[in-house]
Amino acid sequence: MAEEVKLYGTWVSPFSRRIELALKLKGVPFEYIGVDLSNKSPELLKYNPIHKKIPVLVHNGKSIVESLIILEYIDDTWKNNPILPRDPHQRAVARFWAKFIDEKLLATGMKASLAEGKEKELLNEEILEQMKLLENELNGKDFFGGEAIGLVDIVATVVAFWFPVSHEVLGVEVITQEKFPVLLKWIGKLQEIDVVSQSRPPREKHVAHVRARMEGLNSGSK
Repeated sequence: MAEEVKLYGTWVSPFSRRIELALKLKGVPFEYIGVDLSNKSPELLKYNPIHKKIPVLVHNGKSIVESLIILEYIDDTWKNNPILPRDPHQRAVARFWAKFIDEKLLATGMKASLAEGKEKELLNEEILEQMKLLENELNGKDFFGGEAIGLVDIVATVVAFWFPVSHEVLGVEVITQEKFPVLLKWIGKLQEIDVVSQSRPPREKHVAHVRARMEGLNSGSK
């Protein structure tokens, strides 16, 4: 009997895109179902009744939610092309950095996008400090996972592809050769992997979306 795998997500979400990438790295066939978060479907509410958010992975009728949990579920279920190390300490380290990206770096980025004046300056400095920690962790390696893409690389695609789009719209360049040579080299290596390119939003569409969103925020704050 064929396995049924469905992914509920949105095209611009780094959280659902990371699940798409993990499934593609594993070679798992799946059905992608786009969700309109302004008009949530009965299916989404059925499969994620508590948070009512994407991504949701449905495997043979059973739902798994929260992207970091889904990534571990995928790795536990399909053993080929592992995305988490087997060594317990290395697994713990990978989990730490994945949570750091979501709970520290992304959270600070969200605050900075809504802040103004001195608060915004301080938050932007904090983002640079947090990215420097990532740079140091990656130093000496091709990928956070070592020689191959792993959990932290998948989660950090938000830094590789979502951050630069936001910075382009804002008219600033953050990930430069001068500031972050290791991260910049890593982004280049990621772009050479076909499934990575397939699992990110189309750049022009992404830029237009972020620009429209930021213009909406700015007009609402006047």
